[in-house]
Amino acid sequence: MTLLDKAARAKKAAATMALISTDDKNRALLSMASALEHNVDKILEANEADTRAARENGTSPSLVDRLLLTEARIKDMSDGLRQVAGLTDPIGEQLESWVRPNGLNITKVRVPLGVIGIIYEARPNVTVDAAGLCLKTGNAVLLRGSSSALHSNQTIVEVLHQALSTTTLPADAVQLLEEGTREEVNQMLKLNAYIDVLIPRGGAGLIKSVVNNATVPVLETGSGNCHIYIDETAEPEMAKRITVNAKVQRPAVCNSAETLLVHHNWAEQHLPSLLSALKEKGVELHGCERSRALAPDIDIIPAVEDDFKTEYLDYTMAVRVVDSVDEAITHIARYSTRHSESIVTSSKENADKFLRQVDSAAVYHNASTRFTDGFEFGFGAEIGISTQKLHARGPMGLPALTSSKYVIYGTGQIR
Repeated sequence: MTLLDKAARAKKAAATMALISTDDKNRALLSMASALEHNVDKILEANEADTRAARENGTSPSLVDRLLLTEARIKDMSDGLRQVAGLTDPIGEQLESWVRPNGLNITKVRVPLGVIGIIYEARPNVTVDAAGLCLKTGNAVLLRGSSSALHSNQTIVEVLHQALSTTTLPADAVQLLEEGTREEVNQMLKLNAYIDVLIPRGGAGLIKSVVNNATVPVLETGSGNCHIYIDETAEPEMAKRITVNAKVQRPAVCNSAETLLVHHNWAEQHLPSLLSALKEKGVELHGCERSRALAPDIDIIPAVEDDFKTEYLDYTMAVRVVDSVDEAITHIARYSTRHSESIVTSSKENADKFLRQVDSAAVYHNASTRFTDGFEFGFGAEIGISTQKLHARGPMGLPALTSSKYVIYGTGQIR
């Protein structure tokens, strides 16, 4: 089928989805979760074809990791669907209600967006997350993954369709675009007659291209140039655990830390130990002159300004020594993509200042940036992490995939 055929099917399915009961939606999600687990071998076989091709094409290990599926990751995908099934259905929720002096009773309720187009790179788990969240909120979804994950996505959607065929939900509510051409994407960006909103998930280049070229409204997700700031009163072992986790636990994702800022008083005593711990994990360091002087025995590449602007998505980290929490906040304001930032400190005053003044979607005190995630926030899964301020911000769960309408009850009023 062509893009237009699939978009038309999704639009027709969206009209049906808006009327599906919560119980039926939940049963479908549970059926999808079980189907994924029953087809693990089939999914892993398809994923092996994608990861093998990626390695043969010279794809970096960190990007191959974004593409890779394992039994554990498929189990996480299934668990995410079950968690979404267990969440409160926002559709039909009464947001507010009031009566006008003329007797009109006005109620504002949540409704589905309609057809949601998702354009994303690499990670095939997004296919499941997006399908689950869209179906729970009564939407249809048009999925356009990258060609690097085509075999994985095709197999996953086939499994989901098989599961949906046993439920009251229309299988056409989940559509996968498979041409893999740039023209297909360009056409999708302008399908205002079929798609109600586009959500891009991926690198800065993809997101910028969608935002700049789409005529369909865009719910913008953002790249993650995330920061860890270690304040002068930070407990050394806590600071080390948080920094190492934020950088190396899974460096190829948007909530991993890319820049380390360290107060000079803390750095004079503890920076060499922290940088050694990062080096032991294979992290390449790009440091300012002060950081290099404080750790002369550690291999640190001299940092240039672009290092502090970069979302590495790899085992690389920029390091800068600062003189105060205010200087750290100023640095973050200049270079951050407004995704996730963390302060490690024992000072309530400095923590409060950081949390209040840093203008990012998620700000942390004494915790890793790796928690900026729909599953970790209790949303079951996420459709993406928004760094804009319109409609939704941060990990986007079910409410972000809804709109609203006004329902007005009268008794014959005219104007």
